[in-house]
Amino acid sequence: MKQDYFNSNNIRFVDYKDIENLKRFLNPNGRILPRKRTGLTAKNQRSLAEAIKRSRFMGLLPFVAN
Repeated sequence: MKQDYFNSNNIRFVDYKDIENLKRFLNPNGRILPRKRTGLTAKNQRSLAEAIKRSRFMGLLPFVAN
């Protein structure tokens, strides 16, 4: 079983401005990876998805990749 990335690195809040951390949970097409692939808890997966969507809306992350 994979370790939860945020719990193991003592990250309490998923920040939408932290692009490098968010990119690790996107596939090459820019889609959000599922929980099976990320190994996150349900709570952290939901906050991750919300942070990715916020950063997309702010223009920090693309909605789709080429």
